[in-house]
Amino acid sequence: MSIEFYGIPNCDTVKKARKWLDARAIDYAFHDYKKEGADAEKLARWVDAAGWETVLNRRGTTFRKLPDADKDGLDAAKAVRVMEANTSCIKRPVVEYPGGVLVGFNEAEWEQVF
Repeated sequence: MSIEFYGIPNCDTVKKARKWLDARAIDYAFHDYKKEGADAEKLARWVDAAGWETVLNRRGTTFRKLPDADKDGLDAAKAVRVMEANTSCIKRPVVEYPGGVLVGFNEAEWEQVF
């Protein structure tokens, strides 16, 4: 199974998810979107698969500090633009696997997929 894992290395949830995968000997390619960025096309696919409300991290400091104009009137297209410009606004981790996308780390959900 080919897994693409997106996140930020120092994020506690990302660390926990990576440890979970490592403990099960599940191979993955890690993409640090703080360093590599996140392209709009990929973000749009994640939004299509999971919904912008799930992919956009509105609880984080980065989102809360955005100007009101960026936070008001959100829809899928605007959420993608916000996440592309502010990668810390992407919920972590995002995992692409054959057949789907996981957003965030939910151990029970991951057990079902892997």
